[in-house]
Amino acid sequence: MTPYAVVIPTLASDTLADCLAALAAATGPRPEEIVLVDDRTEREPGPLQHPLSVLGDLRERTTVLGGGGRGPAAARNTGLRAVHTPWTVFLDDDVQVGARWCEQLAEDLAEASHDTAGIQGVLAVPLPGERRPTDWERGTAGLVRAHWVTADMAYRTEVLKQVGGFDERFQRAFREDADLALRVLDSGWRIRQGRRTTRHPVRSASRWASVRQQRGNADDALMRHLHGPDWWHKAVAPRGRIRTHAAITTAGVAACALAATGHGRAATACALGWAAGTAEFARARIAPGPRTRHEVATMVATSVLIPPTATWHRLAGAWRHRHTPAWQEEATP
Repeated sequence: MTPYAVVIPTLASDTLADCLAALAAATGPRPEEIVLVDDRTEREPGPLQHPLSVLGDLRERTTVLGGGGRGPAAARNTGLRAVHTPWTVFLDDDVQVGARWCEQLAEDLAEASHDTAGIQGVLAVPLPGERRPTDWERGTAGLVRAHWVTADMAYRTEVLKQVGGFDERFQRAFREDADLALRVLDSGWRIRQGRRTTRHPVRSASRWASVRQQRGNADDALMRHLHGPDWWHKAVAPRGRIRTHAAITTAGVAACALAATGHGRAATACALGWAAGTAEFARARIAPGPRTRHEVATMVATSVLIPPTATWHRLAGAWRHRHTPAWQEEATP
């Protein structure tokens, strides 16, 4: 049996207890260590008492560390530094490992070739069967097809330390996993798909969550700077709509500017272009969904806000990271 540790960054969310309970109940060889990194800026012992209590006999193998509120990449690095086993498995605090997860993980690790540095788990996202999924639910379901997501990802501990761990300049749970995987692959290692399964329920979110998600466009700008303009292809990631968003935003800004300077016809043409682009975007999001009144209203409102928000974050990210060095150069004292 290959020893392994489990690292879980958390903000002490309501899902943490279910995550730890599933891990404690899974059959097979137990983790040598569980490192729980509390990434709240102000830590209080109370919110973690119940989640820790569900671990049973695994509680004595569990260490709780403070992350300092610096984001999931930095929190995982904090956990990594505390690990002493050959393999480190990262889990998100909103997943639930399968009933045979420990057993299947042991098989994944035993079958790893000498040049395999990472083994990805199989994610399952439960969706409602009585209706079409919402835009938010479809977005979460996209994790099933994503590569190298740290919702369930095992790495050789020594390899992670060789490449400098996670790039802590990715301060959201977005792209930090793809960046790490690309650096591991560039170092000559392989990453493969495992057989262990993990359930990733759709968490609740406000109707404006998709607008807040556009902050990830700044991380896309960092990925382009670090890995080149073809990073989408390297990371097997969907390209997204940033070019269309930029075109819609440009049309809207131009319409306002032209109207303010008395160019009525040109302003009308740009306004029609903005309206057509926004309507197409809203239709693409509404059509596959449940089309309830709440969902349609949310899609219309957010489809107006997303293009300028995405464009702003992309431009801000490109400017902020224009001179950003490679992570190992940044992390080296």
